[in-house]
Amino acid sequence: MGYIQYETQDRVAIITLDRPERRNAQNAALLKELDETFDRAVDDDEVRVIVLKANGKHFSAGHDLSPDVFDSEPWKSMMADSDTNGLLRLYKWELKHFFGYSRKWRDLPKPTIAAVQGACIAAGLMLAWPCDLIIASDDARFSDPVIHMGIGGVEYHGHTWEFGARKAKELLFTGDFIDAEEAHRLGMVNKVVPREELESTALAMARKISRMHPHGLLMAKRAVNQSLDAQGMSTALQSAYDMHALGHANAYAISGEIVLVGLDEMTKANKESSDS
Repeated sequence: MGYIQYETQDRVAIITLDRPERRNAQNAALLKELDETFDRAVDDDEVRVIVLKANGKHFSAGHDLSPDVFDSEPWKSMMADSDTNGLLRLYKWELKHFFGYSRKWRDLPKPTIAAVQGACIAAGLMLAWPCDLIIASDDARFSDPVIHMGIGGVEYHGHTWEFGARKAKELLFTGDFIDAEEAHRLGMVNKVVPREELESTALAMARKISRMHPHGLLMAKRAVNQSLDAQGMSTALQSAYDMHALGHANAYAISGEIVLVGLDEMTKANKESSDS
């Protein structure tokens, strides 16, 4: 595989994002490999817990918006028949590869732990949020600056459930970062540890969980997720995805592009924040 590393230790599968030169930004190939690797861990009866981590300084800078990716497949092919089908192809592609993958990973039948360091921006949240637990290093920071693109947030709109309504609005309206300590205070992060202890802490948690009976783990996870869905989370996520797609449609109506001019501003802001 080109972008993902995979190994198992005892009953723990360790999945590692391995695109540090691009701050683990996500292209179509990385997402496909990641999904296949999650499936591999789920299908392995010896694996009871899955840890998702990342090589390099940053967990993930989100979708890869660099020109060599954004101006290439699959984006261009999505617009090939826009004169007759509008943005339907784009809607369906993001429904599967962005929103759909995150929904699928949230409901994997095994416990998952994200180990997050450095920047976790926009679509980076869509890797961390579906995990059951999040361990963050003390230098971790989180943001969704997609409002720069004329869109109200990333495809998997977990903000309200992760932060509460008022903090979610603040972060979305401003595009600002939230640091690991505040994310922990708000309940989004389970533990904050020094950077050098991030991996060992996540693995120690995974090993502890792996000693539990797999049926008990599955039922506990389903009970919590279904409690959230009974409160409306699943329906709200789908509705928010449709609003995200409306943002693309609005941008296309204005400019003939699926994002507004804020793409360059957002890309620059993400790079600067990742370099800091």
